[in-house]
Amino acid sequence: MNKIAVSSFKGGTAKTSTSLHIGAALAKFHKQKVLLIDFDAQANLTTGLGFDPDAQDSMAPVLQGTKKIEEVIVATEIPNLFLIPADTWLERVEVTGILAGDRYSHEKLKEILRPLPFDTIIIDTPPSLCWLTESALIAAQHSLVCATPEFYSVKGLQRLSLFLENIGQRHPLQVLGVALSFWNPRGKSNDTFLEVIESTFPQKVLNSKIRRDVSVSESSVFGKPVFETAPKSRAAQDYLELAEEILARMNECKAALQEPAYV
Repeated sequence: MNKIAVSSFKGGTAKTSTSLHIGAALAKFHKQKVLLIDFDAQANLTTGLGFDPDAQDSMAPVLQGTKKIEEVIVATEIPNLFLIPADTWLERVEVTGILAGDRYSHEKLKEILRPLPFDTIIIDTPPSLCWLTESALIAAQHSLVCATPEFYSVKGLQRLSLFLENIGQRHPLQVLGVALSFWNPRGKSNDTFLEVIESTFPQKVLNSKIRRDVSVSESSVFGKPVFETAPKSRAAQDYLELAEEILARMNECKAALQEPAYV
């Protein structure tokens, strides 16, 4: 089972759209059984798939031990694609109930996810370096970093890189790549931004970049991925190519771990 934590240091990097569309692409076009976890109290991933956060349970009661994880998983309209919604309780879950006195509370999500029967689990984290983000990264084997070609987004990558490095020293974690959204192929500063990202995450910039497309925001209104609402759009094409590149990188990571060591 592959577990990916999708993260960024600031909002507006299309982190949630990337989580949603990678999961939908793997389920729809690669026939994987995929679980999306909305781990951000803003619940944008939940609403983006057509669910009302106020009408659903989140991961919070599971982390608190009052519900089993199977009780909070909901099926989406996409075959093989499932969701654990978010709600506002997530925002302070680590300082309430049994988690407040648990010095190893960051490990809890990892243990909860271990027995689940999915091919891929994708965790959409908050745009900050908080308890939720750290728990998701500890639970995952892979991190996908989201960014946009703008100054504040790229500068935030440096702090995120240090955060990922610190967690990677304590738990197995590989950066799959940096996914760029709102990409303008003719942008005047593209080379400058790419150089900064390359210096922070060497050889991690993904070739597949998501171009700006209004069909993405339109699809969220309908609570469906763009593959359903605008299947011929450039966003649908870009996200499909991104999912395929991510899948290839996960397979490369798995193959590298299986290679025999020679002395």
